[in-house]
Amino acid sequence: MLRTHTCGELRKEHAGQKTTLSGWVQTHRIQGKLSFILLRDRYGTTQIFVNPKITQEIGEIRRESVIQVTGEVVLRPENQIKKELSTGEIELSAEKITILTHADPLPLELDENTESGDETRLKYRYLDLRMPKMAKNIIKRHEAVMFVREYLDKQGFLEINTPILTKSTPEGARDYLVPSRIHKGKFYALPQAPQQYKQLLMVAGFDKYFQIAPCFRDEAARANRCPGEFYQIDMEMSFVTQDDVLKIVEDMMIKLIETVFPDKKITQIPFPRLKYEDVMKEYGTDSPDIRKNKEDKNEMGFCWVIDFPLFTKQTEEDYFHGAGKNLAPSHHMFTAPKKEDEHLLDTEPQNVKSYQHDLVLNGFEVGGGSIRIHNSEMQAKIFDLIGFTEEQKKEFKHILEAFKYGVPPHGGIAPGLDRLLMVIMGKDTIRDVIAFPKDSSAKDPVVNAPSTVTKEQLNELHIETKK
Repeated sequence: MLRTHTCGELRKEHAGQKTTLSGWVQTHRIQGKLSFILLRDRYGTTQIFVNPKITQEIGEIRRESVIQVTGEVVLRPENQIKKELSTGEIELSAEKITILTHADPLPLELDENTESGDETRLKYRYLDLRMPKMAKNIIKRHEAVMFVREYLDKQGFLEINTPILTKSTPEGARDYLVPSRIHKGKFYALPQAPQQYKQLLMVAGFDKYFQIAPCFRDEAARANRCPGEFYQIDMEMSFVTQDDVLKIVEDMMIKLIETVFPDKKITQIPFPRLKYEDVMKEYGTDSPDIRKNKEDKNEMGFCWVIDFPLFTKQTEEDYFHGAGKNLAPSHHMFTAPKKEDEHLLDTEPQNVKSYQHDLVLNGFEVGGGSIRIHNSEMQAKIFDLIGFTEEQKKEFKHILEAFKYGVPPHGGIAPGLDRLLMVIMGKDTIRDVIAFPKDSSAKDPVVNAPSTVTKEQLNELHIETKK
């Protein structure tokens, strides 16, 4: 190891110990013949005292260079304690400094009081992530994911990975397609969500499933969703009612706030359950902000919205790709109609309500789910009502066939991890909680993706591109 401790670890009880630290030079301040280095890693910062001999040997070290320092931990005088640093009671008196790598002048400022343009921040994201506020966001994301995993594990859920290379089916958004080299002229699709696989897992008998699932949708950027890909806490359960699903997710959210974000306070427990028709009349939106003080970023106004219509009219603004020109699913085509409204499917489908449920936080939808259809005939009927062609219906043959072999009643939800964290942490943009986000045009500025490929690669895939 190139270090014995991290830059956030040393305290007054380490005084007198010989220690080696490695990290980035945040500042190098030369005062006459001696100098001081503020050394940083993701754990914190430690001040290094550099005596005249070493200062003369190394000269000025450019900031963000990576160095290794060996020396003795010494106590600061009482009047020089830096209370703003966790290591502020000590400093390391350097006996040896090794420059591991030199840094060129930086293309962006790492001073949190200086704003750099979004384009530059995204292009040099690996530098942007060195800033303590950005590092804190990523660490909090990790803590939230670990909490969810541990919580669901204790509730008897199994984390099961589903395929990334799958089949293109009409699910509402445009698919990302992946050409097959072996199967000429055929394509895989990246999953818009693990929806069909998680329902098949219910058929398989795994009655409690979850996954921190990547989802891929070729759609325009939204204010609260990065284009291209996002992650969701995907959950599915068998032998449950809608009430069962809502209760377990609500408990998980309450405990997540208490454990990972203890400075946040929830407006109302239990979460209010609001009917779609009522919130549209009162708020004019299906994502109401129920906070008492909407300026308070620490107030968490969770609520449920239920009793959605099963269908919605197709619009250019919110077009469900694959459905016909008239009706589209409000949620998706696997959502079950409410039992008491099934008789309206043939005569007044627009008046049928569903077992859809949305989790809303501070005016943002942060999760959507439903009780699913578990009857082949009902599923086929819904396909007809949303205008699927015979060819489109065949794309779902696998799930209709699976339902013939004993399928339990089931339902679930998929809170959007990125958006949920954005709202809880009070960030203005969803990109602040994602390590390497796409820009508004779905481009990855760090590696300049998407990019062109060679003619040889295209030939192997039996593809020609149009100019």
